[in-house]
Amino acid sequence: MKLFPFHIGVDVSKLSLDFCLMDSGANVVLQGKTKNTPEGITFILKKMDALNVKRTDAFFCFENTGVYSLPLSLFLSEESIAYAEIPALEIKKSKGLTRGKTDKTDARDIALYSIRHADKIHPSRIADKAILQLKAVLSEREKTVEAIKSFSMTKEYVDFAGSSTLNHLAPANQAMVLQLKAYRRELDQLLERIMESNEKLNRQKQLLMSIPGIGKTIAVYLIVITKGFSSFSNSRQLACYAGVAPFEYSSGTSIKGKTRVSSFANKKLKSLLHMAALNADIEAVSLSGDDGATSLFTATQVTQLTLAG
Repeated sequence: MKLFPFHIGVDVSKLSLDFCLMDSGANVVLQGKTKNTPEGITFILKKMDALNVKRTDAFFCFENTGVYSLPLSLFLSEESIAYAEIPALEIKKSKGLTRGKTDKTDARDIALYSIRHADKIHPSRIADKAILQLKAVLSEREKTVEAIKSFSMTKEYVDFAGSSTLNHLAPANQAMVLQLKAYRRELDQLLERIMESNEKLNRQKQLLMSIPGIGKTIAVYLIVITKGFSSFSNSRQLACYAGVAPFEYSSGTSIKGKTRVSSFANKKLKSLLHMAALNADIEAVSLSGDDGATSLFTATQVTQLTLAG
């Protein structure tokens, strides 16, 4: 990343943006608070203009807070302003030993993080519109699946407990489950339409599904989480992000721990890759017709084949 003479740390919350503008020497030039709206972001840019700070000379840095940081990402992308959206845990770990917490100090700490790691930070870019749509629908589908599991537990309780009160609730519960399943099917159809409308993403989905163990849901999730395979440059990075890459644990001559995966990972992606590996296991046994002596896929191999495809 090129070096910028100014860095702006932004602490993003649901309704507001706390910002801190620093020069490359970590001197505070401007600090304030505004609304988390396009008008609020424009207010920051006007303050910069008043100080003769060019937009091309400033680098925005803020935590990834999901949907709350999306307006800021969209605005900066449309205005072609350089920015980086950093995982909150990464910034928190970089602070060291701290006491107390306010939005004002968080904005300052984020600006300091941007200055100190300027040589390592890679500018972010907003995902394609189709991927943003897939992400929203996929999130809705996950909530629906969890709701189906939750409501389905009532039937199990009625079957074993035999409560007369719950028996009266069973019809309504069953109707709710059926409605949720119908909604899930609608979401699946919507995901399919979005994929088919984008030739590149549809091609990626077909390549993913050609890998043993990968189904439609896992394929779509991999495309969304990798922004169409543009967020990771190789399979090792993706395997590390998914929590399936092993790391050594040792120190000196006395501590020789087991080589293990890290807990800092995308747990959802890890579970999906685990299921993909199990599915590939079953398919391999089925095709081989033996007791499982066939070489099977591991989760790491699945990620490698994914990026290779």
